[in-house]
Amino acid sequence: MKQFDIVTIFPGIFSAKGGPASGGDSCCYFDYGIMRQAIKKKLIKINIHDLRKSTTDKHHTVDDRPYGGGPGMILMVEPIVKMLKSIKKKKKTRVIMLAPEGKKFDQRQAERLAKYDQLILLCGRYEGFDARVEKYIDEKVSIGDYVLAGGELAAMVVTEAVARHVPGVVGHEHALDDETFSHDLDYIEYPQYSRPESYKGQKVPKILLSGNHAEIKKWRQSKRKKRK
Repeated sequence: MKQFDIVTIFPGIFSAKGGPASGGDSCCYFDYGIMRQAIKKKLIKINIHDLRKSTTDKHHTVDDRPYGGGPGMILMVEPIVKMLKSIKKKKKTRVIMLAPEGKKFDQRQAERLAKYDQLILLCGRYEGFDARVEKYIDEKVSIGDYVLAGGELAAMVVTEAVARHVPGVVGHEHALDDETFSHDLDYIEYPQYSRPESYKGQKVPKILLSGNHAEIKKWRQSKRKKRK
């Protein structure tokens, strides 16, 4: 079983119930679709860790002002190191800091990270992390050239993209063979169609209705695209 451990100061983002956006139901992204099924089948395990539980003061302080001045607050090194020591369980573990200056996350990175037994994902907030945290991580990852309020959304993206490469999560053993980016990072999957055969003048290509699998395969190969 592959294990994902997400460290955050807002655990409710992943598991809140009854919040204003949920209408009284769970609003956790992992409660739906293939992620829900993968968890139920025990193919993956996702643990959400509240960083405040690794603090020792009565206010559960996880952030403070930066030395030298400057705007905002930064996450302190001490609670993070304590948390990492308590949750790092597997031999093949990768500790990842989610940060905008990290290496760009893509399909190849998802495939690489899927080889680890445990991924620990550190979600930043405010103005980021105390620089001394970097001694305790293995790499920084970014999901794009933009800034978010925190690393929680990025953690969800990385978790799902990696989980899809765990055998059995997506379903059919060849389901990922012709997926977008499966061959190279410019590869775009061929177009696909379902019922009805005709919709407002748009018709399903006749070859797909022929039952000739050899010709269908050729057609699909001809329709593969490179990203513009």
